Amino acid sequence: MSKKDGKPSPNEGIKERSNYLRGTIAEGLQDLSTGGLSADDQQLIKFHGSYQQDDRDLRSARRKQKLEKAFSFMIRIRVPGGVSTPGQWMEVDRLATEYGNDTIKLTTRQAFQLHGVIKSNLKRTIREINETALDTIAACGDVNRNVMCNANPDASALHAEVFEAARAISAHLTPSTGAYHEIWLDGEKVGSSKDEEEPIYGKHYLPRKFKIAVALPPNNDVDIYANDLSFIAIVNGTGLEGFNVAVGGGMGMTHGQEKTYPRVADVIGFVPADKVVEVAEKVMLVQRDHGDRIERRHARLKYTLDDHGVDAFRGLVEERLGYELEEERPYEFTENGDRYGWSENQDGTFNYTFYVPGGRICDNEDCRWRSGFLEIAKILQGEFRLTGNQNLVVARVSEEQRSEVERLIADYRLDVHERHTALRLHSLACVALPTCGLALAEAERHLPDVVTELEEVIEECGLRHDAITIRMTGCPNGCARPYIAEIAFVGRAPGKYNVYLGGGFFGQRLNKLYRASVRSEEIRDLLKPVIEDYARNREEGERFGDFVIRQRYVKSTSNGLDFHHDVVLPE
Repeated sequence: MSKKDGKPSPNEGIKERSNYLRGTIAEGLQDLSTGGLSADDQQLIKFHGSYQQDDRDLRSARRKQKLEKAFSFMIRIRVPGGVSTPGQWMEVDRLATEYGNDTIKLTTRQAFQLHGVIKSNLKRTIREINETALDTIAACGDVNRNVMCNANPDASALHAEVFEAARAISAHLTPSTGAYHEIWLDGEKVGSSKDEEEPIYGKHYLPRKFKIAVALPPNNDVDIYANDLSFIAIVNGTGLEGFNVAVGGGMGMTHGQEKTYPRVADVIGFVPADKVVEVAEKVMLVQRDHGDRIERRHARLKYTLDDHGVDAFRGLVEERLGYELEEERPYEFTENGDRYGWSENQDGTFNYTFYVPGGRICDNEDCRWRSGFLEIAKILQGEFRLTGNQNLVVARVSEEQRSEVERLIADYRLDVHERHTALRLHSLACVALPTCGLALAEAERHLPDVVTELEEVIEECGLRHDAITIRMTGCPNGCARPYIAEIAFVGRAPGKYNVYLGGGFFGQRLNKLYRASVRSEEIRDLLKPVIEDYARNREEGERFGDFVIRQRYVKSTSNGLDFHHDVVLPE
């Protein structure tokens, strides 16, 4: 528990009483007099990979009819490192039709999400997910979440090694409780809590969620500086040498509360490749034992790091390891987007990266995403890779299969990246309304319209092919990692957003508030002069985020825009 004085947060009591995450979930699933679960079980079910939601578009009408909210459940499916098989894709597609809302959602953390699952189908859906050799345990909750790994479509040999590190970390940090198998898979019940243990987490698990990413430079498409813990692969002439260790990233904050803030991670050292799982565990243990369990808004690792100081935090990690971390090794990031279209691997296979607007896999007038990807899955001998930007890579396509995949891409009109501006291809949004209970404003449903309006300015200025990272979230929790984008919109109220500028194009620097509570219809006029100035006066190779700092649209300050560590930027 926290060393701080005060009463533990209510969530700590829920975990304490839960008997290792069981609560009364099993009993609640059998009660079909309501479409929801009890308040405590709503918290516990997150650890099992699900959130109770309701359709906020229907709230008013149902209230007038004196009906309870239109409850349903979102299920998040872990995909360690973002890699899944064609068979798994086909099964997730089937589940979306049989139990969900006919949509597959690709998340910003390389997971699948199914929305609209009603309570009576929840157990059946999770059981069938597990039958595909995927699972949902620890996809949410106060535990380590899905471990990310960048897709790196042109680095097949090294990707295999880096992916294996991500997979090993994920497996090692998965909770051990038998509650998951007992509730969802009809596993044997434990006689009493005395028979159970969580060797890593303990009975209180972590103070808050914990996010890990693994990246292979030069691509930072997993936004390693926004994660609690990240590993940056260091490569020498003979292969993978090891990893730099970065700690303390996190995006969430709360409007009007200055004690909450986003933060980019600090690199604290280097470890050989065979030590990466051990280091991941010890960093997480420091957070388990020293994180704030009194105030949940102050419970992420970034606050633990700032409360102790970087050097002291590293010391706590090294004390548990029994050895010191080595000095940080040099590295370079040059991009954090996805490389669309075809690329060739070193082993002679090919990859095709698709732009998937909002990560939402469904058929529409422009593209038949779901139908097309399903047909590709039926013939593919390679693999699917989910990216941290909600896009999809069909990977390891053989020379013999390439022409068949190309035919399917054409038949289902899946090559939309060729018709879009670089601004749209570098856009990212969270789900927000109507299903997220925290959303203050639209995000996924509104960002495409905002981009369309800004594209008019972009085209006029001759910037169609110039990449600018742009992100929108419906609330300040930052699920689409807005605070490191060059342009960001964070929901403040219905139709109003705080506008941020100046993040690093490579995901390495926080942006800063430019204007507060901007109405959505004012965004174009607000940003038009800035974009025009950038088109006229930028220096050769200068990124938009760097330009707005140089031109003092936003100021570089020690707590907002400065680097928290040394990063080698390209000349």
